[in-house]
Amino acid sequence: MEQKPLDKLGLDNILLLDRTKELGEPDVLYAFALDELLCRTAGKGGPSILHLWRHSQGFVMGLRDSRLPRAAEAERMLQEKGWSTAVRNSGGAAVPLDPGVINLSLIMPKPSVDSFHFHEDFERMYGLIGAALQGTGCNVDKGEIAGAYCPGEFDLSINGFKFCGIAQRRQTHAYTVQAFIVAEGSGEERAQFVKSFYDHAANGAGSNDYPEVMAGSTASLEQLTGLGTGAGQAFIDAIKQCIVSQQTLEGMRAAEKKLVLPSKEQVQEMASMLRSRYAIEEL
Repeated sequence: MEQKPLDKLGLDNILLLDRTKELGEPDVLYAFALDELLCRTAGKGGPSILHLWRHSQGFVMGLRDSRLPRAAEAERMLQEKGWSTAVRNSGGAAVPLDPGVINLSLIMPKPSVDSFHFHEDFERMYGLIGAALQGTGCNVDKGEIAGAYCPGEFDLSINGFKFCGIAQRRQTHAYTVQAFIVAEGSGEERAQFVKSFYDHAANGAGSNDYPEVMAGSTASLEQLTGLGTGAGQAFIDAIKQCIVSQQTLEGMRAAEKKLVLPSKEQVQEMASMLRSRYAIEEL
């Protein structure tokens, strides 16, 4: 499937929630808890939202990662080094987060309860990111990159190097498509870091139980495009411009009337519940 033009992606009148400058929240699970609550709201008639966020030092694992033989021990080692850790309830595998990684959460109501158009929802995020990077002159490819961390069918890459992974969380009436974009710094160093996690956590596991990560598989937008050291903010600005270009005054007024943001206490309560539900068990 070819990438659709921006105006064909169904991104009309989506609200922007930009939290990329809010780096003081210590819990990496806070953003996922906020997504969970906003998704529930969208499923009850609330507006579609694009949530942009970053974290200062987080390591997010997938459900399969949490079942590795020494996952609990590897998690403790990360925490001792100052990393906020969590197991997310969407798909995907281990991902390190820092200020050079931009996270996008596209939260939208499902057209019907029995809507299972997983690929179309992934394609919508792919199209948005491709449109935001159109000005760089780089071609954004889609497809799994061998050796990349958090591998998947919707790896996004430039010249064979992965810079973005996409996962999805579906509720009964709404869904969230989450993407991490390696914007600044070294993709190779991040891949090596994830590899070191698996080297410890997967000790004793079969080779099919975790991804084989290779350091030379991943790169940042700073390395792959002409955006330079300000690649993160340039990407944020481009994404926001894409969303704003699809907004109308009437549509924004209607969306804002339906917006109900959860309190910080509600988000923290949800984060606590998610952490308890998806906690790594000692084997």
